[in-house]
Amino acid sequence: MPKPDNREDNAVHLQQHINHTIANLNEAEEYLDEHADEISASEKQEIEAKNDNRRMSLKGFREEIQDESSK
Repeated sequence: MPKPDNREDNAVHLQQHINHTIANLNEAEEYLDEHADEISASEKQEIEAKNDNRRMSLKGFREEIQDESSK
């Protein structure tokens, strides 16, 4: 028998994902600032690409929270 669809805590879980993603984004930006002279161009590009993905994820998470709160 399938589990019932309980969405009561979706906003809480989404906020946890947002917090985690922001922490990763900030950590990566600090790493880039602190080690700018030590990392290769390809590593810098990879980190920046990941941060771009994180920013897109944050936008999606925030849209989902708005959607959940309007239900």
